[in-house]
Amino acid sequence: MEQHNILELHPGLVWGFAVTVVIMLLLDLGVFNKKSHEVSSKEATIWSVVWISLSMVFSGVVYWVFNTDGTADSHAIAVEKFTQYQAAYWIEKALSVDNLFVFILVFGFFKVPKFLHHKVLFWGIIGALIFRAIFIFAGVELIELTYLPEMNVFGHAVKINVVMTLFGLFLIYAGIKSWGDDGDDDNENYGDTAGAKLIKSFWKVSDNYDGDKFFTVQNGIKMATPLLVVVAVIEFTDVLFAVDSIPAIFAISNDPFILYTSNIFAILGLRSLYFLLANFIHMFSKLPYGLAIILAFIGVKMLIAPWYHITSPVSLGIVGGVLVISVLLSIMFPDKKEDEEKKLD
Repeated sequence: MEQHNILELHPGLVWGFAVTVVIMLLLDLGVFNKKSHEVSSKEATIWSVVWISLSMVFSGVVYWVFNTDGTADSHAIAVEKFTQYQAAYWIEKALSVDNLFVFILVFGFFKVPKFLHHKVLFWGIIGALIFRAIFIFAGVELIELTYLPEMNVFGHAVKINVVMTLFGLFLIYAGIKSWGDDGDDDNENYGDTAGAKLIKSFWKVSDNYDGDKFFTVQNGIKMATPLLVVVAVIEFTDVLFAVDSIPAIFAISNDPFILYTSNIFAILGLRSLYFLLANFIHMFSKLPYGLAIILAFIGVKMLIAPWYHITSPVSLGIVGGVLVISVLLSIMFPDKKEDEEKKLD
């Protein structure tokens, strides 16, 4: 099926997306969260519903844009774009849950007061908006430049893409590694990570927080507060997680706007999801196994793409099915270690 790039055909949709995101971020920072405060479960639920609803509405707009003449061809294209968006959104959303585990560990390591969590995550998302744009748009261009000349492999004339093949192998490896991960992150020294080292190379860091300030003055010396260190650690953590999630969505679509908008809507909703799930994260003990399967599936999809194309609706169904099953298994068979800790409490 011929690919249609929204950036070229519907620039108004681009501006609509940009304006929506900017307005929502301004409302979030300047109106609803003007003062740093501890986010309640009710507030987190409302914002989670808002962000998910916005993302679903936007996917409907994408469908409507490509189905304006009502013909069978435009309907087929609209369905393909809609399912591409949905698949990319839920893949990013699912893989981002891993971030929540790390966020909890980072906040615990630096003893970040709960009323400051929102501010850290807000600035983490601002960084994600920038870095994800760079990764996605550069990645799409790189993929376009790395197709090998058509060749005959296993009796089929195919055009193999070097980058997609490498991404596929990497995602299979990441899935296998993730399946066997024994949770060593619990013992990681986040004060010695790249983000923390970057801040410490420019400024001295005070021992204590100074409200929600990134800088403070002590004995006439301007110093960074631990809050700035935490933001840097969160930013670098997101970049590391993007190494998994960005290649994964390249298996879904080659339209940078579909990839970027779905990715950003998923990331924007991650902050409220953190506050909603932080106290219940132990209930999703089987989710990492589901994410490992998703990574491996997407890797296989990339490798076999020159011979067999797994459509976006099928990919969406598999990803959604794996997520639902892993959550149900988490509820039906809770982690024994977590159960013992709850009994001790």
